[in-house]
Amino acid sequence: GLLSRLQTSAPTLRTLSSSKSFPQNIPSCLWKLGRLNHVAIAVPDLEKAQSLYKDVLGAQVSETVALPEHGVYTVFVELGNTKLELLHPLGEKSPIASFLQKNKTGGMHHICIEVDDIKAAMTELKKKKIRILSEEPKIGAHGKPVIFLHPKDCHGVLVELEQA
Repeated sequence: GLLSRLQTSAPTLRTLSSSKSFPQNIPSCLWKLGRLNHVAIAVPDLEKAQSLYKDVLGAQVSETVALPEHGVYTVFVELGNTKLELLHPLGEKSPIASFLQKNKTGGMHHICIEVDDIKAAMTELKKKKIRILSEEPKIGAHGKPVIFLHPKDCHGVLVELEQA
């Protein structure tokens, strides 16, 4: 029955897991990708979105913080293993304003992944033809250097890298 099928498939699993060719296909990097820091969601009504997460879902929600250099208001929703970042436009040139013009009800804007060496990541990613949306890192919502990778080079996802 089931036990004999599991026993016959176990050697196959052992063979695959002990294969030495797989790790050789992973390029060594001078920097390391870390944990998911947050998923950012653009919202047309920041107070309404804060209320959903705080009052309806019971999450811990931060105060609103203005980041004029990024053209956004941010609010962080604590989830235990990561955070949600609620983004709302600050000023007419806000990238979030143009995002909301195309996506009236809001939606996922970007993901943020921590890196241990943002400068090394920039150098290596440029060599690999990944476009970075700024020449130098900017200080992000957590007071740490951040860069954004072009979504067309990341399968349609705007990726933010943050110095851990």
